[in-house]
Amino acid sequence: MKKNGLMGELVAEAFGTFILILLGDGVVANVGLAPRLAASGYAWTTITFGWAFAVVVAVYVAGGVTGAHINPAVTLAGAVKRGFAWAKVIPYWIAQVIGAFLGALAVYLCYRDGLVSAGMPNVWCTGPGSIFGQAFWGGAGGSAIGTYSLLTCFICEIFGTAMLIWGVYAVVDAKNVGPGANLWPLLVGFVVLAIGLSLGGPSGYAINPARDFGPRLFGLLVGTKGLFSGLYWLVAPILGTLIGGVLGAFTYDWFITPYLAKK
Repeated sequence: MKKNGLMGELVAEAFGTFILILLGDGVVANVGLAPRLAASGYAWTTITFGWAFAVVVAVYVAGGVTGAHINPAVTLAGAVKRGFAWAKVIPYWIAQVIGAFLGALAVYLCYRDGLVSAGMPNVWCTGPGSIFGQAFWGGAGGSAIGTYSLLTCFICEIFGTAMLIWGVYAVVDAKNVGPGANLWPLLVGFVVLAIGLSLGGPSGYAINPARDFGPRLFGLLVGTKGLFSGLYWLVAPILGTLIGGVLGAFTYDWFITPYLAKK
């Protein structure tokens, strides 16, 4: 048990998730709103690299305390297949959502002038209504609604989160070909980068319920419209990611773990 027990772990999870959203939603706001970039500054690669390094920094900061779950899907997968205590699951989830909410608050404080001038657009969470809705939903000139169905986004979040778990489990698996020393947080960031570049289009790759829900709550409070319209907010970034996390944990242990050489 770490010093200060569960409370210390929850503080680390909240702080790690705070950093994740400060840098992750921060890159979205920067690309979309910063005057130095203007509209031509938008690039999907900028977003994906920003989020990848947000993960790297957050994991390096919180990893020594909890392993840096900073994601309810990772926490649930750990409880299902890695012996993580079930009694800690809900407290971890709450800490992660609080950290994500506060991270969105910090982004708001940094970009308030641009957000207010733009009418408080959705830089907070994924799916329809995001500031880059057309990029997520069909490209410039395309319809922002209906290009990808809710079912497609749900499936994409399942695969994206399963891929996250496959990558994380492989990186930290001493029996596999993971990195030495303390390079594993960097490799986890590369996994997130790969997911964003390859699977991020339909839904915006939440792959983390807290990452989506905490900032979504904050956006609602500051007046961003449409964040809880319909069932998208529940189906793809919450249910899809939780299912994908559990699926990823089971399939890694079905298809990889039994066949690794004993060390």
